[in-house]
Amino acid sequence: MNGDGFFPRWTLKTEGVIMPDERLPSGQTVVLGLQHVVAMFGATVLAPILMGFDPNVSILFSGIATLVFFVVVGGRVPSYLGSSFAFIGPVLVATGATVGQPNPNIGVALGGIIAAGALYTLIGLIVAVAGHRWVERLMPPAVTGAIVAAIGLVLAPIAIQSASGIGPGSPEGSAFARWMAILTVIAVGVVAVYAPGIWRRLPILLGGAVAYAAYLVLANGLGLGAPIDFSKVAAAAWFGLPNFTSPVFTGNAISLIAPVAIILVAENLGHIKAIGAMTGRNLDPYLGRAFIGDGLATMISGSFGGTGVTTYAENMGVMAVTRIYSTLIFVVAALIAILLGFSPKFGALIQTIPGPVLGGLSIVVFGLIAATAGRIWVENRVDFSEPRNLITVAVALVLGAGNFKLNLAGFTLDGIGTATFGAIILYHLLNQGHRREEPAGTRISPSVADA
Repeated sequence: MNGDGFFPRWTLKTEGVIMPDERLPSGQTVVLGLQHVVAMFGATVLAPILMGFDPNVSILFSGIATLVFFVVVGGRVPSYLGSSFAFIGPVLVATGATVGQPNPNIGVALGGIIAAGALYTLIGLIVAVAGHRWVERLMPPAVTGAIVAAIGLVLAPIAIQSASGIGPGSPEGSAFARWMAILTVIAVGVVAVYAPGIWRRLPILLGGAVAYAAYLVLANGLGLGAPIDFSKVAAAAWFGLPNFTSPVFTGNAISLIAPVAIILVAENLGHIKAIGAMTGRNLDPYLGRAFIGDGLATMISGSFGGTGVTTYAENMGVMAVTRIYSTLIFVVAALIAILLGFSPKFGALIQTIPGPVLGGLSIVVFGLIAATAGRIWVENRVDFSEPRNLITVAVALVLGAGNFKLNLAGFTLDGIGTATFGAIILYHLLNQGHRREEPAGTRISPSVADA
């Protein structure tokens, strides 16, 4: 890259492929930064809503996290950091919260998120010193795919409960809620398949908007369901501080949430390799710094009420389409996100999204998380005729789907934790005596844009 300093010297380029150490004119940089905000928006907002967090805080810290990542990697790796879906299951279990409802125990979840960020940072420091190959050997594609599939399966009951309208006042749910959830799923699918150009990369945002409009007509207009209440939107100020929350550290929450760091490592590894392939540059030397940046950003976010963060496939999709990889664009995107985070009216509007619409979006997102496992296995040519691969995946899937819990010295691992550590331990136990194979670069992204 250009420049021998910590940061590159970005050179101006106005056409063709724009590499990470190049830049566009200021006006185009701002427009493309806004496009990246739109790309990350749907998933980054959906995750905190499902966990009962304040979406304003999460949007704000997605911007701050992106700036932290930019600084730690020295502006060498183009990436946006948004809310990680890997935290949803452990957070809901650790706090006992209901999906889509305000979380009364956010502080407890934040303690676990900070612990995950600390573990992630520690792994990054080790990678920076010892190299990254050990990570690929520890979590080959058979294992990472199994872990990702387990995440989606653990979350499945949560999505169905929300889609059915099941809650304290409606233990059986409602037919209207189920049909609205189905409509939401269809809307997302139609956008993902048939929308023109770049709009096809925004299925959650656009499909959710269509479903929201349909709910508004059917519920507020025709009285078929609980109407959307806009009173809080009208009362909210245009600008103001979001609702920050302090973390609370408990052993149970830490044991449930900290293992998510393993997922984030595998995800970031796959993203860095994918960006390297797109740009034709070897970004492996920055893996340790990327892990550290993501880990520190997660700790900072969790310290004030934000979700854990991760590199976003949505924004990699935008880069693939535009062939513009300038890291300066992500500085602009981060600043725009920070500005949105200081708008209570914006946050109040987000929180009017009806439960059945959230349920339909959850079905798609959580299903895509599980389905991503298949993509990992296919792209990395995982051989399921090998018993160690087949048994590892089979066991992890059932541990996740059944939400198998295990108590260890006062700590409790839920389905994601037991599936994660079970897959890693079982694979290497069954791999004893086999010829060591060089693992293919893991391609993992538990996020909706990989559809």
